[in-house]
Amino acid sequence: MGYLQWSVLALLAYSAVAPLVGFATTGNPRIPSFVAALVTNGLLLVATVAVVLYQGQSVTAYLGHPKAPYLYLAGVFLAVGILAYYRALSLGPVSAVVPIFGTFLVISSVVGVLFLNESLTARKVAGIGCAVLGIYLVSA
Repeated sequence: MGYLQWSVLALLAYSAVAPLVGFATTGNPRIPSFVAALVTNGLLLVATVAVVLYQGQSVTAYLGHPKAPYLYLAGVFLAVGILAYYRALSLGPVSAVVPIFGTFLVISSVVGVLFLNESLTARKVAGIGCAVLGIYLVSA
């Protein structure tokens, strides 16, 4: 599969996360948001270990890689972001939390253009603009 197919699969799978976490962490009885984060991300860890082992990749070979510090920093940001996201889903409606959280897509796209030398085309500008407008319309 190419990056577009993987992206669509990610979109479809991740689209189910917020409603499921929102349902599990609200109402009575509910699961605490941080417990929900541990369970779901624990499953992610198990699945990732299985894929790495299946593909025969070595983790230890990359722990000292020159780019490894970027992964460590990304892990810190991911932990903060996911824990905050799950807490927000436990406190507010999915229909409000998800669009706000979804703004990371716009910010990440802009960072890619500014710092990773990705091309900026009129089509990308229009897409980012539509995403911003969509986030605004859904969260209003």
